[in-house]
Amino acid sequence: MRRLLHKLPQKKHVVRGIFFIASLAFFYAGVTAVILAFNRSVSIKTILLSSNATSSAVFEILPEVPVFPPVAHVQTPVAVKAAYMSSCIASTPSERDRVINIINTTEINSIVIDVKDATGRMSYKADDSSLLSDGKTGCRISDMRRLISLLHRDNVYVIGRVAVFQDPYRAERNPELAVKSKTTGGLWEDRKGMTWVDPNSKEVWEYTVAIAKDAYSQGFDEINFDYIRFPSDGNIQDMVFPLSGTSSKPIIIKSFFEYLNSQMKTAGIPTSADVFGMTTTVTGDLNIGQVLESALLNFDYVSPMVYPSHYPKGFDGWANPNAHPYDLVLSVMKAGSDRAITAGATPLKLRPWLQDFSLGSPAYGKREVEDQIRATYDAGLTSWMLWDPSNKYAGGALLRE
Repeated sequence: MRRLLHKLPQKKHVVRGIFFIASLAFFYAGVTAVILAFNRSVSIKTILLSSNATSSAVFEILPEVPVFPPVAHVQTPVAVKAAYMSSCIASTPSERDRVINIINTTEINSIVIDVKDATGRMSYKADDSSLLSDGKTGCRISDMRRLISLLHRDNVYVIGRVAVFQDPYRAERNPELAVKSKTTGGLWEDRKGMTWVDPNSKEVWEYTVAIAKDAYSQGFDEINFDYIRFPSDGNIQDMVFPLSGTSSKPIIIKSFFEYLNSQMKTAGIPTSADVFGMTTTVTGDLNIGQVLESALLNFDYVSPMVYPSHYPKGFDGWANPNAHPYDLVLSVMKAGSDRAITAGATPLKLRPWLQDFSLGSPAYGKREVEDQIRATYDAGLTSWMLWDPSNKYAGGALLRE
């Protein structure tokens, strides 16, 4: 057979997908044999012989190419009302449908989905192969473009969340970029056992920009940067920064913000930054490098995480700040608005993360979430985002639509 094939004149066709072969075969009368063979490039060749063996046709089948509509981004809503959906929920059809149903039946018009979570792993298969993780662990969203397309169909604004400097995956693979332990010389761990990369690593900066660009090309409408700071807990005195050394933390973080701003503006990508809630009331950098004004001047939107449960006892005179969701959010976001005006930025850049989970007493539910949303509006702001790690969300707190 092989000798015969070498002697026969051949017509070669390059097609994509094995199902094209069946239709093309109809153009050749009396096909009596189909031979499949793998060549060294792992493509498949299908050879069709005519019954009189006077000619042959060789079809080289290339891998199927998924067909997606051209990426069309949704414009940023005047008032963003968002909920968070983790990569684990988004990768589980029944669970993500539950969250999408909340979006479709309430005032929620935006969704925040993990692109790179706090483990350092990408949540989907990136087009840029340098961004791929091992794919063996973590929650992977196999149909990210389809998911975004479905959300866009309902005019939902899709925000991609990128955790930056808390990155165990990168720290383990590139220890020369990681925060080290002065005691052991190994990777330093925070109180949750998480490892970090040095915020002054230009390689990490470039990697972050590459992730943002890839996510935007998938259809994400905005990139939200989280963990854009130095570590805040654990044995702080035991940390060694191989690239930051003893340089000023706020200067390093501000430089990173400016780098992101330059890169994202050039690429035309809308951005937002997650910052500690206390950045609205503390003028220093909280020993993590975050200063509210630096964020306001370098991102399109800034999201202070003003969870009442995260404020210390005695804050603003409250023995238990968690028991005062309305008063706390109103106070700290008014302070943030005043600082935005002083810095020459519009307060409408502020888009707080609000608490839709329970931590300590009292338990949070419908009333507490409603109180925080009302406080946001009473502070003169229009946008907010709800954070619930379990993605359950308080029933009844959101206006029905």
